Amino acid sequence: MELPQRWESNQQNEVQMEVFLERLRPKLCRILSQFRVPPADSDDLIQQALLALVYGWDSIREPEAWLVGTLRNKCLLYWRQRRRCLYEAVDTVLLEWIAGANRPDQDRIEIAYDLDVLLSKLPERSRRLLMLRYREGYSPAEIAEKLGYSPKSISKITQRSLALLSRELLRSAHCPGVFREHVEASS
Repeated sequence: MELPQRWESNQQNEVQMEVFLERLRPKLCRILSQFRVPPADSDDLIQQALLALVYGWDSIREPEAWLVGTLRNKCLLYWRQRRRCLYEAVDTVLLEWIAGANRPDQDRIEIAYDLDVLLSKLPERSRRLLMLRYREGYSPAEIAEKLGYSPKSISKITQRSLALLSRELLRSAHCPGVFREHVEASS
């Protein structure tokens, strides 16, 4: 049952929308389950997709298919954003570790050694990029020029490299509790 283009009354609108949503509920729940979206965030994603449906109703030919596709896209964007937050947390912690303004020299030396060990486990491309970015202080544009990449691709390569480093940190014994708590809180 499709909703009419023009709704005659709010009460009729609500009933028709409830019937429409009730019919789609199993599909929407299955999508959220497939993407493993936490229940607390599931409602927000559904509400965002429904609002987009309501705002674009007049131009949407297949509301059911459109809503299902939109929810899938919202789930993908949700996880991309969560991963980005993790990489930014790693980025921040790395900068704090390397800067180490308030740390004694011995701590800085130990941290630098631990990072060198972890970096040695990464692929050459990731290792070089992270070394240039955080140890040498190069800007993304300078890194792109030095390594022969497009300046637009450096952000994505940096995120992937930080993802590799964060996985390695979490797997290793070099991951201090403060760092682990910071990463877990942002994921």
